[in-house]
Amino acid sequence: MKQLIPEMIPETVTMQNIILDNLNTVVMVLDQEFRVITLNPAAETLLDTSLKRVLNQPVTAVIPEENFRADLDRSLAQHQQFTRRETDFPINGEMINVDYSISPIVCGDARLLLEINPRDRVQKITREESLIAKQETSRILVRGLAHEVKNPLGGIRGAAQLLARELDDKGLKEFTEIIIQEADRLRDLVDQMLGPLQPPKMEALNIHEVLERVMQLINAETGGELRLKRDYDPSIPDIPGDFERLIQAILNLVRNAMQAIDQAMPRSEGLITLRTRIARQFTIGTQRRRLVCHLSIIDNGSGIPPELIENIFYPMISGRADGTGLGLPMAQSIISLHQGLVECESKPGETVFNVYLPLSLDMSQE
Repeated sequence: MKQLIPEMIPETVTMQNIILDNLNTVVMVLDQEFRVITLNPAAETLLDTSLKRVLNQPVTAVIPEENFRADLDRSLAQHQQFTRRETDFPINGEMINVDYSISPIVCGDARLLLEINPRDRVQKITREESLIAKQETSRILVRGLAHEVKNPLGGIRGAAQLLARELDDKGLKEFTEIIIQEADRLRDLVDQMLGPLQPPKMEALNIHEVLERVMQLINAETGGELRLKRDYDPSIPDIPGDFERLIQAILNLVRNAMQAIDQAMPRSEGLITLRTRIARQFTIGTQRRRLVCHLSIIDNGSGIPPELIENIFYPMISGRADGTGLGLPMAQSIISLHQGLVECESKPGETVFNVYLPLSLDMSQE
């Protein structure tokens, strides 16, 4: 902000910087040639770049949209604010729906103030809040159901054991053994639905060590036949987490990707990419985080049917005839214990599971 208001006293400049850095709104300042003078962290996140990379570069190089350039010309020429709603911006090969305002200013070299509000993220936050609420309701229902199921199962198993002791006929004992085995199977299934009962053992860990362990396990399962691609950001600091449980959660997501590939093509043609990035000013539920670790698991499988995409994190929902529908809910449960979030986007040929993990925990939620 020193470029904008050079005569301010240091305390005021610091306050301006703090406000600018913590805005959810994307803010960019342009000169008369529409070159970037400065931008805030929200803009760096949206554009997936840094101020150093775009400084003095034409803004139209990172936002190549025809109407946008015309609006910049109009605002500068008429010296009037201009606003456009629900516009699709092509950014980094993706279309992002935004509202934006252009305001003329005169301060040093600055001539235009650009404000962008991504609508996609607001819509996602609304969906995430609804999803988290639904999942919490689902967990309460499952726990209540599990309690009602496990009590009679224990009675059935105990009665079968007592009956087996009284029977002399080996053929009849086989039936009691079946009853005991099926009761145990149902108990294990209920335990899986409940998920982990103990709180996670939090420690500082490197997310890439977790991913490397997962890749080792998948390589062992597939005999190295499935292609796995690393796309890591090595600058991501250690995050608080339970090492073993994060392995289990991410392994479930990668296995789900592997199974989607098996349904669509020979395994040797499949590709799973594990990508890590830092996301800034990200909201998880009602908690806004300045920095989060963003992990993406991307596969080139058949995709998830549209009728299932909203429900895949509920227990017993599966797109495969032989699926239990427990892997994804368990992954979501573990990530939730880390105050994180799992999202899914899917289309034929590309499914992306996005995992967001905070770099620090909100202890008030413990």
